[in-house]
Amino acid sequence: MLNRISITLIVVLGLLASAFANTRLQQSQPNDAAAQKVQRKFKQYKRVHQEILKMIVEGKQQQAITALREIVSVVPRDGESQYMLALACAADGQLEAAVASVDKALNLGIPGSRFLGGTKTGLEPLRNLKSFQALFADASPLIHGPMLGQNTGTGISIWVRTASACTVKVAIRERGSSNSVGNAADQSRASTDYTAVVRVDGLLANHDYEYTLTLGGERLPEVYRFHTLAAKHQPTKFRVAFGGGAGFVPENEYAWNTIVEQRPDVLMLLGDNTYSDAPEMPEMQHYCYYRRQSRPEFRSLVSQVPVYTIWDDHDFGTNDCQGGPRVDEPYWKIPVWNVFKNNWVNPKYGNGGIQPGCWYDYYVGNVHFIMLDGRTYRDLQPSDESLPTMLGPVQTKWLKRTIKGSNGVFTVLVSPVPWVFGAKGNSKDTWNGFKQERNDIFDVVKQSGKSGVLLMSADRHRSDLWKIQREGMYPLYEFNSSRLTNQHVHPEMAAAEFSYNKKQSFGIVEFDTTASDPTVEYRIINIDGKQIHSRQIARSEITNDQ
Repeated sequence: MLNRISITLIVVLGLLASAFANTRLQQSQPNDAAAQKVQRKFKQYKRVHQEILKMIVEGKQQQAITALREIVSVVPRDGESQYMLALACAADGQLEAAVASVDKALNLGIPGSRFLGGTKTGLEPLRNLKSFQALFADASPLIHGPMLGQNTGTGISIWVRTASACTVKVAIRERGSSNSVGNAADQSRASTDYTAVVRVDGLLANHDYEYTLTLGGERLPEVYRFHTLAAKHQPTKFRVAFGGGAGFVPENEYAWNTIVEQRPDVLMLLGDNTYSDAPEMPEMQHYCYYRRQSRPEFRSLVSQVPVYTIWDDHDFGTNDCQGGPRVDEPYWKIPVWNVFKNNWVNPKYGNGGIQPGCWYDYYVGNVHFIMLDGRTYRDLQPSDESLPTMLGPVQTKWLKRTIKGSNGVFTVLVSPVPWVFGAKGNSKDTWNGFKQERNDIFDVVKQSGKSGVLLMSADRHRSDLWKIQREGMYPLYEFNSSRLTNQHVHPEMAAAEFSYNKKQSFGIVEFDTTASDPTVEYRIINIDGKQIHSRQIARSEITNDQ
């Protein structure tokens, strides 16, 4: 009978064999037969090393080392396995063996930032070793980022993670000029996982800029670029790239390059952005953020395009989870929220420490985005016999007030899960489980006479366009996309206006509010840059004045 270690090895080998079947990294070894036998069942590379990390955190270093040595015997060119072997050896006190694996991982393309940044890498025991330090003698003090956010047209925020606590300075100049037009600074600290957010205001809307970073007195040579958006309430043309389902799969990471090629003005990540699935294990949460933020493709994108994020179940807790009504229960709710805050650059995070979450709103010109948190206070079976709630009473009240007060030519309600009831069969994990609450929200749109309302969402591992018909009001169009890098896929939906799952994909939503009849166009773009479907909607189609 197979023991627990053997079963784990077979599972892990199968996962890796599947992940690398298309990259030709497998070697002709006896292990191939066993790996190929199970590869049809295990196809989620993003989970492979997370299972190993769980062993390490639980003190099962020897099991982890044994499993990893079996893995590298099958796929010796998998850098992530060498990275994880370094963690396992470091935890086991085999420090020089850990350094040797660090060296191998670097040679296999794992970015150096994976070994140097953050407060929970698991490699802290190596930091004082000369052999380790020698590998990073010329390392940059910039570990992750820069990442842009909060582009208001007249200002921008820049997020970074540094190797250690230091002063972070940002200098902005007009593109092609040597004259500085804005300077600001912040401090990275251990308490914020060595991150800092620098805010620079006083910029011109619709303008091209460059920026440089100075960390701890060292000016970095890189010059980054960005474009400011339209000022609030002004007519504008701009392009949003959006999606979810960004599981870590090295062979699909070029999706971020494909997004850059579409020249978006905004990037919206709508949940399942890291797939930590471990609310009680901070080490896992940090690991998943660090490996995402270290990828050069991702760093290139977010250094030039402002990012707005919300979370879903796999970032907040576990699959299909609900946080419940209490601010501080479960006990891990606020710690997980703090990790989320440290890794993004959103305008707000719910009501802050009073009512933590990840809901907020922002404008791009005269288009209003309302971003929702569908997990932190979700309660499918309230103990007081009240109606199920996805948002909780505080967020729901804020949402209804924000919809009524919106001045957007288009107002976009952004959910981590689909609005349409049929997107996931009979599952109650979408708004299908919270029908009355969703209908109440749509009634606010109807009763307030608000025209130009659109819906966006993620969660399903495909890209869809849905049309929700409701009596007495215009149709509500829903743009859904959530297979940015994931291997795992969900079936296409015949009931949608169009649906696509053949390859990884994302949505492009292009707004033009300068026209006499403003328009929005939704396009599905696959990972190779091919346009699959498109639909343009005029505001006159979604108005109460019909």
